[in-house]
Amino acid sequence: GALLALSKPPGLPVLGRPGELSLSLLLPALRRRLGLPAELHVVKAPARYGWGVPGGGQGVPPPPVGLKRATSRRECSGLVLLSGCHRATEQLQRFFTDARRRGQYPVTYRAVTVGVPTEAEGEIRVGLRWQQQGDTATVVPVPAPGRRSLARKEVKNTLTRYRVLGAAGGCALLQLQPRTAFPEQLPVHLTLLLCPALGDHEHSSRVGRVLGVPFLLPPEDAPTRTQVLDEELMQRLGLSPQQLRRLPLHLHLHRLALP
Repeated sequence: GALLALSKPPGLPVLGRPGELSLSLLLPALRRRLGLPAELHVVKAPARYGWGVPGGGQGVPPPPVGLKRATSRRECSGLVLLSGCHRATEQLQRFFTDARRRGQYPVTYRAVTVGVPTEAEGEIRVGLRWQQQGDTATVVPVPAPGRRSLARKEVKNTLTRYRVLGAAGGCALLQLQPRTAFPEQLPVHLTLLLCPALGDHEHSSRVGRVLGVPFLLPPEDAPTRTQVLDEELMQRLGLSPQQLRRLPLHLHLHRLALP
């Protein structure tokens, strides 16, 4: 069957809510346009929410029952791998899972961040779990998870490798290679570097500033809000305060390794 790759724009979800435009709703039209005989399936796609997304990660826990995701969520852009063969889809998804288990990094993202990491390259290792904030679910770091919480799968140890590719004007272009899969892993890891992704209106409030020096706030003290940018950066981006809330998440699935 066919194996296709396309570039998904930011803001378009892979699986949308009822009545919402999504990539999955567009696949039948794409198949007809290309004249393909078989139905197309998503093998791998850029997704902040690994659960419920094809190729988003095996064993990724959903939010607690009865809680919903924050409405401020933004979708990643980047590569989408499609297949017209069920067997090929299963084999490729198994390849990505097995590669992570072997300690490899088959998926590479790029991100524009507000702030430049202190170290030019490194690893972010931390436990992540869902936490209730009001009537929504959010992902929070757990620096030293206990064995019991790990065994009960309440917390998952996560790892992302990063490298600074360039920096200018207080912003940076980062290469990110997640070794694990957990919802919101990359945006949350970037806040731990004190460098939230540009356009992250859900987690960026966890990074505060005093006299220009960034510091980390506890998630419970950092309610979701539109990302705050300094006036100089907003001028360079050509944005008004009213336009800022529509700024897309600058997190892009850049490269996929294939067997």
